Amino acid sequence: MRGLFAVTDIFVDSVLMCMHRELFPSCKCLFTYRDIEKVTKSIYRALLMIPSRHLIFEVNKFSSQAANVVAHLIGLIDTDFSVRIENDLMPGLMMAGITTAAYLDMYRRGFDIRALRYEDLVAHPLDMCRVILQFCRLPMSLAEQAVTAFDVDSQRNSTLAMSVIGHFKEPEMTPEVTEQLNALLKKYGMPLIGEPGVIEGTLSCCQ
Repeated sequence: MRGLFAVTDIFVDSVLMCMHRELFPSCKCLFTYRDIEKVTKSIYRALLMIPSRHLIFEVNKFSSQAANVVAHLIGLIDTDFSVRIENDLMPGLMMAGITTAAYLDMYRRGFDIRALRYEDLVAHPLDMCRVILQFCRLPMSLAEQAVTAFDVDSQRNSTLAMSVIGHFKEPEMTPEVTEQLNALLKKYGMPLIGEPGVIEGTLSCCQ
């Protein structure tokens, strides 16, 4: 069976992915990521619409350990939120950082997974769809049909639709905030803000 398994959820780990591979041996695993500054702002807006997640990070401004307790109470047992929140963009960076660190660990250990950069998909939709289809061993003739997905908001019927969260004001990226975020990026082994944001194992149409 051929298939595509896109790793986009913060709590997807190697155990769950191995289960998918066991059930569907020919599936391909992909990790999607985005420019870190843009994703932190996007997650900030999204968290305002998810009270349970927003509560975790509000509590985290006072106590990192208390935030872990809240996270475990709502079912996020295997995730470590024991980092003191210093600004409104740190929650988004933590979520992206934990996910990316998990991907990099799996990739470096030889797990059959590759990454997709959102900016590449937007800049070269047709070429990147062809790259994805080739990686997944799917017919290249599907590329033009796949591109049409870029014309639709995937969250259009939910509370996370751009028409809803797009109205929220984004936190300012000050030099102090940038310094705080870069310190956390170093912890996760990710490119710093202002550096090229391409991580290991990223598929590209320019290769």
